[in-house]
Amino acid sequence: MKQHVLTLAAALMLCTAITAQQPWANGKLRVSDNQRFLQFENGKPFFWLGETAWLMPEHLNREEVDFYLATCHEAGYNMTQVQVLNDVPSYNIYGVPSHDRQGRLFTSGAYTYWDHMDYIVDQAARNGIYIGMVCIWGGLVKQGKLNVEQAKTYGAFLANRYKDRPNIIWIIGGDIQGDIKAEVWETLATTIKGIDKNHLMTYHPRGRYTSAKWWSKASWIDFHTFQSGHRRYGQRMGNKDYPIPDNTEEDNWMYVDSTWAYKPIKPVLDDEPIYENIPMGLHDANEPLWRACDVRRYAYWSVFAGSCGHTYGHNAIMQFYRDGYKPSYYCKKPWTEALRDPGFNQMKYLKHLVLSFPYFERIPDQSVVMDNGTQYNRLAATRGSDYLLVYNYTSRDMKIDLRKISGEKKKVWWMNAGTGMLTWLGEYENKVLTFRPHQTGPGIEDGVLIAIDATKQYLSADQSQICSAASDRPAVDRNE
Repeated sequence: MKQHVLTLAAALMLCTAITAQQPWANGKLRVSDNQRFLQFENGKPFFWLGETAWLMPEHLNREEVDFYLATCHEAGYNMTQVQVLNDVPSYNIYGVPSHDRQGRLFTSGAYTYWDHMDYIVDQAARNGIYIGMVCIWGGLVKQGKLNVEQAKTYGAFLANRYKDRPNIIWIIGGDIQGDIKAEVWETLATTIKGIDKNHLMTYHPRGRYTSAKWWSKASWIDFHTFQSGHRRYGQRMGNKDYPIPDNTEEDNWMYVDSTWAYKPIKPVLDDEPIYENIPMGLHDANEPLWRACDVRRYAYWSVFAGSCGHTYGHNAIMQFYRDGYKPSYYCKKPWTEALRDPGFNQMKYLKHLVLSFPYFERIPDQSVVMDNGTQYNRLAATRGSDYLLVYNYTSRDMKIDLRKISGEKKKVWWMNAGTGMLTWLGEYENKVLTFRPHQTGPGIEDGVLIAIDATKQYLSADQSQICSAASDRPAVDRNE
C-alpha cells in the first residue's frame, strides 16, 4: 500500500508538470479523402491508439484519474474509451449519483457525477488524449433503462455539455447488436449529431460483429468499429447466432474486409479485441490468460489488414480492479500494477511504425507473401508504393516478393514487436527472397519485416529502434 501511495504521488508531480502541444491544434478530426483513415483538418494523419477504461468515472478519484491518464500519455496512447453510465443511476467513487430518485439527470451540488466526468475529459485533454465517450452501455438500453424520449433528453445534455471540448469522440452502443432497441440508438446518435457538429461518431457492437451490419447507411456514423472478442480458435461456446465460420475466432483481420464489403466504405478498427491477462473466452477461470504477444498479434493483424488504428485492453485496467472491489472475469491484479504489464507498454511501437512511412497510401496486400500459412502461421502484409511491412507471429521463414514496391534495390530490417528494436538485415536485389527472422535469444519473437526502396530515407541502417514520428505525440514541456 505504501508503494502504491508513493507511485501516485510521483505521478501527480508528473501531471502538474505536463503542458502538451495538443493534437487538435492540427484542427478537428475528419475522415481522410480515401475514406479509409482518420486525419486532422490540416492533413496530418491520426492513428487511433486506444486504451480501454470502461469504469474510470465510477472507480477512480481525481488523483487516480491524473495518474492513469499521465501513464497513458507516457505509453503513447492518444485515446481512452470510457463508459459514461454503467447503470441508471451510476455512482462515482465519491458516492454521487448520475440521476436523482426520479430518474432525472442529477446536476446540482458541489461536485456532481457530471463534474467528475468533466474532470476526466479535461485532464485527458491536458495529456493530449481523446475521450471515446460511450454514452451508455448496451445492456442498460436492452433492459429499458433508456427509451426514445429519454435518449433525446440525455443526448441533448451530453452534446451541449461536451460539444466545445476539443477531445471528444462519440461512441454509440456498447457491446450490443444494433437491431436491439435500434430506435433508441438512432435517436441518441442523431440528437447528439444535431447539436454537436465538431466531433466524430461511431458505434461499438457486440463481439464478432461490425457496426456496418446495421449502420452502413446511417448519416451519423463517421467510421466503423468491430469487436473481434475474447475467444480462442474453436471456442464456439454454443452460440446460436454465430456470424463467423468455425475456427476463425482469432482471425480479427477478416473483419476489415467484411466491413468494407458494406458501402459506402468508411474507416474501421478493432475497438475491443482480446484483453491482456483475461481468460480465453472470458467465462472459465481454468482457461489460459491472453498474453502480451497475443494482444500484439491482434493489433498488427488488424492494422495491416487496413484498420485506421487499434484499441488495447487489459482485464484489470478496463475495470480498475483493486482490493475491496468485486472482480469481473477472475481478475486478481490491481490496475496500478497492470499499467506496468508488457502489452500495455508495447502498443506504441505499432503506432510509431506506421507513422514512419507515407500514411494515406498504405494498403493491405497479401500478394507480397508467397506460400502463406493459416491461423498463427499467417503472415500479414501491408505496403505503400515504396515500402512494405510483414508481421510474423511465429518467427517462421518468410518468402517475400520485393518486386511489389518500387526500387531496384531494397533496404531490409527486422523489428521486434515487443521492444521496437530494429536489426539491419542488409540491402537486397529486387526479387522474391526468403528471410529468416532475427532472434535475440532462446525464445521465438514476433515482429515485422520492413523493406524499403533503397533510394528512400524513412529509416537509417544504424537506427536501433523504431521512433515516434514528429506528429505522433504531443511535445511535452516539463518546465511549467
